[in-house]
Order: sequence, then structure tokens, then C-alpha cells
Amino acid sequence: MEPFSLPYFYYGLCILLPIIFHAIFFRGKAGPRLPPGPWQLPLIGSLHHLLGKLPHHVMRDLSQRHGPLMQLRICERVAFVVSSAEIAREIFKGHGTAFEQRPTVSIIDDMYSEHGMSVMFSPYGEHWRQLRRILVTELLGARRVEAFRRIREEEAARLVSLIASSPPGQLVNVSELLAEFVADSAVRAIYGDRLPNRDVYLKTRETGTDFSAIFDLRDIFPSSRLLRMLPRNKKGQRHFQEVSRIIDEILRHREERSAAGDDGGGDQDMISVLLRMQKDSSAVPAVSLSPGIIKSVVTEMFGGALDTTTATLQWTMAELMANPRAMEKAQLEIRRVLAGQERVQEAALGGMHYLKAVIKETLRLHPPTALVSRLCLQHGQKVQGYDVPHGTVIMTNVWAISRDPKYWRDPDSFMPERFEGEGALDIGGSDFNFTPFGSGRRVCPGIDFSEANIQIALASLLYHFDWELPPGVKEEGIDMTESFGVTAKRKAELLLHPIPRIAVV
Repeated sequence: MEPFSLPYFYYGLCILLPIIFHAIFFRGKAGPRLPPGPWQLPLIGSLHHLLGKLPHHVMRDLSQRHGPLMQLRICERVAFVVSSAEIAREIFKGHGTAFEQRPTVSIIDDMYSEHGMSVMFSPYGEHWRQLRRILVTELLGARRVEAFRRIREEEAARLVSLIASSPPGQLVNVSELLAEFVADSAVRAIYGDRLPNRDVYLKTRETGTDFSAIFDLRDIFPSSRLLRMLPRNKKGQRHFQEVSRIIDEILRHREERSAAGDDGGGDQDMISVLLRMQKDSSAVPAVSLSPGIIKSVVTEMFGGALDTTTATLQWTMAELMANPRAMEKAQLEIRRVLAGQERVQEAALGGMHYLKAVIKETLRLHPPTALVSRLCLQHGQKVQGYDVPHGTVIMTNVWAISRDPKYWRDPDSFMPERFEGEGALDIGGSDFNFTPFGSGRRVCPGIDFSEANIQIALASLLYHFDWELPPGVKEEGIDMTESFGVTAKRKAELLLHPIPRIAVV
């Protein structure tokens, strides 16, 4: 047999040439160019990397190996995880409205399906813009927040009175007291009065929120008709229905008061504003404020006010107890500014610059929403040269960016001083290495409302009391474990011993 046969050479050439031609001229056209990511399993994709752990922690660890723009395939869903301030800026500033839609969450859809479209998850468009305008200008703007000053001052004074009345030497549950303060302050601003069954509502809502953080199979297998036909999680549904019943009761009572001539003291509560706008069709010409829409707005205002504000207050007190030098510095400032005053007045908060830095540092270490998700619903989008397929979920890891040594010196340390002077970054989402309330057009509309409650509560606790840890607990032994949920909350309750310093009048 000859070592080389010409006919075989031609046959081989005829086979290889089309392959080479295709490789040269059609390279990259077989599918989209996607960013790198961890190894995947059939059917579930990258899901196994996330199970049993806090997702934003795992994603940070994975991104350190695969890059600041990383692909995860969660069953049928494709997700890009962003762990870089520069890429986050490109997404929210360089693509118009391409990434302004929130992904659908089936369990949230179940909750709102009976009474109208959710503001938070409604599609980007005229309906959403009009509802957002109502929130920003009529309900949560600076003028409205200022109108609630008296409520915040009264509830802060009530908070310190409750602590002062506790038996000497007894530990107080600071986590519980702060949650009650936020609930009473928020409910009075929204409804005009305290909630009679507040404790039931708080417990029910907390459980329902935990359910909404669980992966719903309908969301990660969206093509499955069978999953959409299966019964819903009965326990989760019961909790959502109980929350819905309580909101119905609140709205009914407020409507009865309005019918009796109580207008909320000249629109001093948010529901009265919505009811007035409902009657005045010229106030919101592009959207109908149906009873269902009003219920959706009120439900989301309760949730947003309670979750974010409570979590931040609890984390801040825990961080101050773990960092006594920062606690001492904050108390010295507060007591200097308020010297001789019987209680905290909001007018004095403007001079408490270190307190504001403490709050910002807490938000950096413990952003309320660790992962901010958006949905790409426009074709032909590219990020960092990678294709973004239609339907891709973009997940910005706010927690990872806030702890990246690229942007922060000694990032895991509690150092409020980094936010003083030239380091005083904007809290509203314009600095993409610090976006605790999100960024873009869907940035949280309640920043001013939340910040006002946080500042007066903290100033009151630190002005009137010194604080000690339970016997045997050292600063380094404080449990800073984070619980899994929609909001990044503390897992353990904070029990402290208050020592009165400034008499409570």
C-alpha cells in the first residue's frame, strides 16, 4: 500500500474545506457570546452552587473566580451577575430603559392578583410612571416626609419611655422595640393611627416575606404549564391572605373616617391623599386609582417602610455595640448637639454628621437589598462585549460591590469615618460603588422617609442611654449572622442592657 494516495487526499480535502470555511466565516454565529460562569449540571444548571447558602455570598465567591460579569443558569433562567461598580454603571446609565423591568416573581403575582397591579413589579411604562410619580411627589417626597415630623418625634419619645420603664438591670429586646417603633411610625404616617393588631401583622408579614424569598419552581421553569397548574404553597398563601385581610381592614376604617368628615387632618396621612386623588380624576389622568391599585400601593408602602428601616436600625445598633469607639464618638456628638434638651428634636439632626456617617457605613456593610434584579426585555443588548439574550435576569450584587477592596479600604471593617468630608457619597444611587437603595429609574422612592425614621430613633437611643452587652458577651462575640430573606436582616435578636444617662421626661 502506498504511503500517500492522491485520491484519498482529495476526498479528505473535500471534507475539511467546508469545516474550515464554516469555522472562519460563521464563528460566533451559532449562539450568543455569553460571559463565563461556574460549571453546570443538566436540567438545574448552576442552581446547586446556591443551595443552602446566602446567594449574594456565594455569588461574590464565584465572581472572584469567574469575573465581575458572570453567567449563572438557574434551571431555564439565564442570569448575569454583576459584581463591579463600572459594569453596574454601564447597565443603568448606558442602556436607556433596556434594564428597567423587574423580573416576575410568581408568589408576589399571587399576592396581588386579587386586587390590582403591584407598583414594584409592574412593567415599565406609563402606568408605572404615573404610580411612581404619586409615590415620589405626593406620598414620600421631602414635603410629605417633613409633615410627618411630629409623628416621628412622638414615637421616638414613646420608644425611650418604654425602655426607661423597664425594670433596672433587665435586658431589653432592642430588635423587637425597634420593629415596633418603625411599625407605629410608618402606620401612623400611612393610616393616621396606630394599628390595633400590630404585633399580629408584624409576625404574619415576616413569615410571608420569608416565603417570598424561597425559589418558586414556576419562576425557574417558566415554560412548564404543569407547574402553573399545581396547587400553590398553602402555608404561604394563608400568610399572604392574612396580610391582605389586615390591609382591607385598615382601608375600610380609613374610608369610614373619610365618609364621616375626617380627612386625616388636612391630608396628614397617605391613605387620605390616595382617597382624595381617587375622587379627583384630573390628579392622575393617565392611571385609574381603583380600590385594587390603592390596596397595592398601601401594601407595598407598609412593606418597604417596615423591612428596610427595621433591618438598618437593628444592624446599626449591633455594629455600634461591636465597635465601642464608634459608639462613644456617636454619643459624644449627639449629646453635644442636644446639650440641655429633654428629648431629641428633628431640627437638631442636621448637626449630627458622624451619626449620618454611622448609618451610611451600616448600609454599606448590610445593604437592605443585597441583590438588585432587573430583566432584559429588549433584543440586541450587549454588556462588556457580551450578548444579553432577551429574558436574561441581571443581578447586581450590591453587597459584594460594597465590600470590594477595589473601592473600599479595609472593606470588612466598620469605619464610619470613610463617609466624612470628601468621602460623603450620595445615598440615592448615583455612586455605583454604594447603592444600598438601588439605582436607576427604579431606585427606592422611600429613601427620605426611611432615613428620617432611622436618624431620630438612633439619636434617641444613644442620647438617653448607655448600652451594655449581656453578661459574658464580648464585642467580638456578638452574633452578626445574616438571615436568608428578601431583606438582609439579622438572624439573632439583639438583647442589651440600657443604662439611663439623660432623664426621660
